[in-house]
Amino acid sequence: MTRLKNLLTGLGQHVRAELTTYADRGLARQVHGDSPGGDAQFDVDEVAERAVLTYLREHADVPLAVYTEDGSLVELAPEPRYVLVVDPIDGTRPTSAGLEMGMVSIAAAPLARSAPTLDDVTAAYLLEIKSGAWIYGDDEGLTHGGFPHALPRLSRTTDPAKMFWSIEFNGHPMHLMTAAYAHLVDRSANTGGIFVFNSATFSVSRIITGQLDAYVDIGNRVLRDHPATEPDFLEAGRGSILHLFPYDIAAAVYLAKRAGVTITDAYGDDLGTTQLLDLDPMNQKSCIAAATPQLHKELLGAIRWDLPGATPTTTGGTR
Repeated sequence: MTRLKNLLTGLGQHVRAELTTYADRGLARQVHGDSPGGDAQFDVDEVAERAVLTYLREHADVPLAVYTEDGSLVELAPEPRYVLVVDPIDGTRPTSAGLEMGMVSIAAAPLARSAPTLDDVTAAYLLEIKSGAWIYGDDEGLTHGGFPHALPRLSRTTDPAKMFWSIEFNGHPMHLMTAAYAHLVDRSANTGGIFVFNSATFSVSRIITGQLDAYVDIGNRVLRDHPATEPDFLEAGRGSILHLFPYDIAAAVYLAKRAGVTITDAYGDDLGTTQLLDLDPMNQKSCIAAATPQLHKELLGAIRWDLPGATPTTTGGTR
């Protein structure tokens, strides 16, 4: 595992260095197109994607394939033994704004079969672009650096009224999310805290650090439960369904499980069957993560899955 750890950590540090150098020239915040999944791609995404391939072509000492947000699957050697699932920047928008929530996310899985899943991940690495703090995990446990205390440091919060939590809105119609959990936002905003980070990885990692109690992204369940809302999701996503892609969560879910976080999809089902290399909307995911099993149970029961008072703003076919 030492070779793999060195490769993952070296890759993350290289991407961070390239992004730091680029940021020193001034933040452009330019959109250059869309990823294969349909998400807008900024100038910093191009810098990070190039950095991933450059580093791995020079330093990979095992036969590898790499799967990134923009580049899809690239085999760097014949008959690759591992695939690295890399989101070079999870949190493109905060990174573009020079904020703290952007992270490099890397998960490694053996390529023993053609369709590896999240359950196949054997090592993962998250690196904060702004601070350089990091979390690494494999079969030997978690290691970390740059944090002021030992990890994991899960909170003991069980009451939704007191939870510090984050939610997701990118590609998620606001009126549908409001119908589902506005009451939870109202309940917790004053006696707890509610945040939108635009980074699933950062949100989940903050549960590991003890800074957050929970993270909720329910878009994919809302769409599955209410297929008539598809036009609303397509409108919010500029023509694409933008829920949690495998590269968004591969590293974070692995590390969260190693840390003892209760993390599932929004039905309460395990995320392990998620295929790592498939961007289809039916393989995209929802997520509810909590520091305690009780808080997780409370969230599953408190979110209004029937969407009371909500109707689609447009009409159209279902998936």
